[in-house]
Amino acid sequence: MCREEASELSSLKPQLEELGVPLVAVVKENIGTEIQDFRPHFAGDIYVDEKKYFYGPLQRKMGGLGFIRLGVWQNFMRAWRSGYQGNMNGEGFILGGVFVFGAGDQGILLEHREKEFGHKVDTADVLEAVQKIVPVK
Repeated sequence: MCREEASELSSLKPQLEELGVPLVAVVKENIGTEIQDFRPHFAGDIYVDEKKYFYGPLQRKMGGLGFIRLGVWQNFMRAWRSGYQGNMNGEGFILGGVFVFGAGDQGILLEHREKEFGHKVDTADVLEAVQKIVPVK
């Protein structure tokens, strides 16, 4: 399901480039061809955080019981109907997020933390946050 969100965020790349803002993904692992398989869905640079520093000192996880949540199944079906499939390799229970970091001391302008598998950020919110970035001169 993160592939669906990656594709949607990648659709913003022309606007991001126009504003001088890079599109970057930080992933937690690269097992087999995971990044290679993800690449067609994401138009920016991809970095592997092998020590999972970016995921924080307390990783946010959703255990196996997350699969009994209605929202998870709705998210899965939405992604599946759109032609997106995930993979079953590696640590699949860590929840992700999307952040927009401002320049210099501006800090975090948008913080979207996945609440359950497939909980996506609204791309309009991302674009709104990006437009608030004040370039450092």
